[in-house]
Amino acid sequence: MVVLPNQKENRSFPRLNFHSKIRYQFRGRPDFDSGITKDISCGGLKLTNEQFIPTSTLVMLEINVLNRILRPVGKVVWSTPLAHSNRNQTGIEFVEFDSTEKNYLKEFIAMQA
Repeated sequence: MVVLPNQKENRSFPRLNFHSKIRYQFRGRPDFDSGITKDISCGGLKLTNEQFIPTSTLVMLEINVLNRILRPVGKVVWSTPLAHSNRNQTGIEFVEFDSTEKNYLKEFIAMQA
């Protein structure tokens, strides 16, 4: 995590640069889409994807961390189109996360820091 001088960090959890393909699914739909994570924390992640997802949308995620698939449920908190691209960046906050899986992610982030 990089904090610029004279800039206060407001995040509750440290973020880790984490570039990995993930799958996500909208609740109530059978098909999955995919995107690439930019960073991750125990509280959420930033995703680059081709589909604009409105805020407050619930998504079921599949995140591969060291060959273990974590399956939290997230809520989109922001989404913005990337300039000169057909892609979007999406901020997702974890709202349902199995405690064992969350601890695994927390330990993974701590090992990388």
